[in-house]
Amino acid sequence: MARQTRAQRRARRAEAADESRSAPPAPPRRPAVPAADGPAPEPARSRAPETREERRYPGSRLVRFIGESWGELKKVEWPRQHQVITGTTVVLVACLVVGTYLWLNDLVWKHLVQNVLLK
Repeated sequence: MARQTRAQRRARRAEAADESRSAPPAPPRRPAVPAADGPAPEPARSRAPETREERRYPGSRLVRFIGESWGELKKVEWPRQHQVITGTTVVLVACLVVGTYLWLNDLVWKHLVQNVLLK
């Protein structure tokens, strides 16, 4: 199942806040204190109805994966053409600057090794 969008989460929180404002505050709960003469009684556990194991069909995991992936891709905020061009330009300029720095650094160390250390 695909995750909720931000707008859906905000709407759910707003509904919960409205409900909490209209409902009276719940009284504070006191922790259960065990009796001094013996162990504390176990709280009553409600038995969950037995659930049958879900039947799996060949390819069902793939279909579910594709459905969830499609749901996530619909929530992606895809960049506009201007943003792509700007980002690509920044990366290319950064590569050019770093490449030039490494090339010049290599020339300096090459000169230093050949003329100073090997002579």
